[in-house]
Amino acid sequence: MFSRCVLRAAVETPYRQGTFSIQASASKLRAASLRPTAAVSEGRRFISVYGYTQAKALVYSNYGEPKDVLSLHKHSISPPHGTQVTLRLLAAPLNPADINQIQGVYPSKPPFTSTLGTAEPSAVGGNEGAFEVVSTGSGVKNLTKGDWVIMKHTGQGTWRTHAQLDESQLIKIEDKEGLTPLQVGTVSVNPVTAYRMMKDFCDWDWMRTGEEWMIQNGANSGVGRAAIQLGKEWGIKTLNVVRERKTPEETEALKKDLYELGATAVVTEADLLSGSFRDIVKEHTRNGKEPIRLALNCVGGKSATALAKALAPGSHMVTYGAMSKQPVALPSGLLIFKNLVFDGFWVSKWGDKNPGQKEETIKDVLRMTRAGRFKDIPVDEFKWKWDTEESQIREAVQGTLGGFRSGKGVLVFEGDE
Repeated sequence: MFSRCVLRAAVETPYRQGTFSIQASASKLRAASLRPTAAVSEGRRFISVYGYTQAKALVYSNYGEPKDVLSLHKHSISPPHGTQVTLRLLAAPLNPADINQIQGVYPSKPPFTSTLGTAEPSAVGGNEGAFEVVSTGSGVKNLTKGDWVIMKHTGQGTWRTHAQLDESQLIKIEDKEGLTPLQVGTVSVNPVTAYRMMKDFCDWDWMRTGEEWMIQNGANSGVGRAAIQLGKEWGIKTLNVVRERKTPEETEALKKDLYELGATAVVTEADLLSGSFRDIVKEHTRNGKEPIRLALNCVGGKSATALAKALAPGSHMVTYGAMSKQPVALPSGLLIFKNLVFDGFWVSKWGDKNPGQKEETIKDVLRMTRAGRFKDIPVDEFKWKWDTEESQIREAVQGTLGGFRSGKGVLVFEGDE
């Protein structure tokens, strides 16, 4: 007999592109009854006799706080055809920009659609993640089962157990040997942001390797930690600013962690905003003989102003975030007498405009990772199993908005194909 659970899934899931439909012919149903169905057990998903993959996605149909608007939607994915590829999630980070999208305050927003058969048009959360190829359509040329991929563009939705996308929407990890899903799943946002800001906004004098500096706030962020390691790799000294922790011991432990990554110097926000910061800079830069030529700002407000004052004439400050939610205030003298240049950088827009360069950047970061010269970020893994409750996943996402955290939140899917 045709499996009852398979038939029920067919009845309950409305027809949408890529989803299972009950509109199969009677002859197909009779044929199906002659073939065994997949085993079904408590807490496990199943694959129907026609190869329809059961999937879950964390979706939202309205903007608001994740705990209020996210829901777990179960649907079926049809066998891939043409250049389609069916994927299984390995790991997907919970980035602040992802949360801002759900809140409706981020500049780019994925469109709400009914593609997954949701009751209302919705979008899948998440912009970054590593997936494994489960199956491919007959027209797929460069991907095979078992390959690892990441999304080529933002807004494609990564917070789901399975997905089906066109081959052209994916970047293949050419050599996954020596890499973990975490390393691949977190490579395309923070490391790429640090890499491009350091490469594209400063004309470094490579004849003076080890004699030029970069300064940054938010140095313990994903971007900050990547910048420290890239600076060490490229011979650029880094002056890193961090927020004080609850106790002096915790602050010192954080500093030690960054020094072990390759930081040249680490100071606190209190140091940065103090009247003695100019002396601190002189001490580290041999009284200014080693110029600070680039500043990376993700805080804004007084912190950004202090960074700019430390720059050598003709240097750049690049703003890529605004954690303080305060505007960047700049004294006119920095523009008139020091001829500083102030830029902004948004990795999502850059990546969409420069897909080829994005791929090359990712390859270079992963090359350093394999060689042991680029370390993982601290993470707080959330194990996503097939029977994980919706409320638990919502809480994990909402928790990303917390203050000092032990590491970046990452969804790690633990399930079969």
